[in-house]
Amino acid sequence: MQINLTGKIAVVTGSTKGIGFATAKGLLEAGAAVVINGRTAEAVDAAIAVLKKQQPQADVQGVVADLSDARGCEALTQAVAHCDILVNNAGIFGPLDFFETDDAIWQQYFDVNVMSGVRLARHYLPAMAKAQWGRVIFLSSESAFNIPADMIHYGMSKTACTSIARGLAKRMAGTGVTVNSVLPGPTMSEGVAQMLQEQSVQSGLSLEQVGTEFVKAHRPSSVIQRMATTEEVANMIVYACSMQASATSGAALRVDGGVVDSIAP
Repeated sequence: MQINLTGKIAVVTGSTKGIGFATAKGLLEAGAAVVINGRTAEAVDAAIAVLKKQQPQADVQGVVADLSDARGCEALTQAVAHCDILVNNAGIFGPLDFFETDDAIWQQYFDVNVMSGVRLARHYLPAMAKAQWGRVIFLSSESAFNIPADMIHYGMSKTACTSIARGLAKRMAGTGVTVNSVLPGPTMSEGVAQMLQEQSVQSGLSLEQVGTEFVKAHRPSSVIQRMATTEEVANMIVYACSMQASATSGAALRVDGGVVDSIAP
């Protein structure tokens, strides 16, 4: 199977690093024109420079916008009025006990992880429907189904993303537009690597080894017994954005390494 997205425009939010960056790279390799998004010009420019070095002919542009509020989302949609593929990847995470999580933090997670995707989908989907083709992905998490006791606020936001994707898929029924959520498990992104760095230094183990120990201790139901790479998650996203995935819509596509202990998708 060869995925060819030539002629398609993809917006990938929060794509200066991690899963978003890996997804942007994969979409570029498939021939799409890609819009990189981040909160600072430095981060966006650095990501584009790396992609251009790897793929000199790549059609890639950047938009600096903080998607944590309506104004930032509007800045992105004004810069890029139309797209064929929308990957709502922008998000934040971090452990915090429920009784120390105040209203402002709950609101922040909802605004960044949920409302950014809602606002962008609301803008881009009508034109996709008119064109009778489009792909929308909401980045969820295994934490949507397997709510972490130390990140209830995060789990809530990812359950919401999965729910919205399912509902939007129904709303877009018969239009040629598919909407899916992708649920990574523990993934060695830059943010996770930073979180594990101190433990790596103290233990003398590599980040990969520390990541494996983390999975075994905190996600013992994992079938692969290790962290996934950002590329492994991006592979699922790129497929879900492809022509070949035309019969996949309303799905919660798990790339969780088997962490969620269920035979149902």
